Amino acid sequence: MPAIAATPVTPSLLPTYKRAPMEFVRGEGVELIDADGKRYIDFTSGIAVNALGYGDAGLQEAIRHAAEGLIHVSNLYRTAPGEQLADKFVATSFADRVFFCNSGAEANEGAFKFARRWARGIGGPAKHEIFSLRGAFHGRLFGTVAATDRPQYRMPFRPLAGGISILERDLDDLVISVNAETTAAVILEPIQGEGGVRVLEPAFVQAVRELTRARNVALIFDEIQCGMGRTGHLYAYERLGVAPDILTLAKPIAAGLPMGAILMTEEIGAAIQAGDHGTTFGGGPFVASVALHVFDRLSDPALLAHVREMGTWFSDQLHGMSQRTGRIRAIRGAGLMWGFDVVEPAADIIGRARDAGLLLVSAGEHTIRILPPLVATRDDLARGLVILEGALAVG
Repeated sequence: MPAIAATPVTPSLLPTYKRAPMEFVRGEGVELIDADGKRYIDFTSGIAVNALGYGDAGLQEAIRHAAEGLIHVSNLYRTAPGEQLADKFVATSFADRVFFCNSGAEANEGAFKFARRWARGIGGPAKHEIFSLRGAFHGRLFGTVAATDRPQYRMPFRPLAGGISILERDLDDLVISVNAETTAAVILEPIQGEGGVRVLEPAFVQAVRELTRARNVALIFDEIQCGMGRTGHLYAYERLGVAPDILTLAKPIAAGLPMGAILMTEEIGAAIQAGDHGTTFGGGPFVASVALHVFDRLSDPALLAHVREMGTWFSDQLHGMSQRTGRIRAIRGAGLMWGFDVVEPAADIIGRARDAGLLLVSAGEHTIRILPPLVATRDDLARGLVILEGALAVG
């Protein structure tokens, strides 16, 4: 296929992102192709969205099939795809009820509302506080940005939503702050993505679970980035040996179509009444039909085993690279979600790698994050690692 000339960046788009200069026009497997025909191995997956890579034949057929049916029907009426998808989530998780929305930030906003609605029912209006943890990223909407530990995201919009605070990733701080009379929920990411790919220890999460249960506080797991197969388990909480009361999902569940989900126990769900929350597009027939195909692919035991196997291999490769280059200070991750701290600004390494044909994303000034498509083969990953090592060595 001939190259397609890149078009100039339009001033019409609000510049909320510092976009890289290339313009992508298509993709194949784990590679994106720009308007000049240059190929890039994608170790970002659209920030954990494109779990099936690019140009996947099964996904394309699912989209074609979905387009032959209804695109949108108001949630005032029933359609089968969303109901079938909800059944799949319930059958494979701790949950009894599911609410579909359009993004991860919306899922977390909805989770905050559901937790407060439930807490108000058992403890009155005083039971409303929501706590997140140091390093958290839960979104940039008004409630979620208050729970996000990024000063540059928070400061321009103060005063933030009230009743939402950030605690240290420390059990003592939680024990002091979480109160049976005033706390509605604690939200945490089993693996903090934007916060540096910090893997919360099972013992810590289990202790938080015991604390919240003892004080009748809802525990919310944000698996928007680390869920749906990314750790080699369908849900990241499975590797912790503990389940939440509410779980939020988004990014890969509809392979790039906008979709989020809130999973919850019967106790939480029973507190929500008609009119308490809503969505125009959430769980619509087109996107839910595509998500059914994606769910079956990402829940396939063979794919999950592949992710675990590749994760073990990838970890070994990163540690070997660290020894050879001396440019890596720490490595963290699980499955195909990895982060490593570097001695120079992460942006410099990301830029050199991009010039050499590898896409990476940061998770802090000195942390590089790696999120390849879950279908990536060992050869795909090895080709990317060669470029990465070269980009590290230049420094």
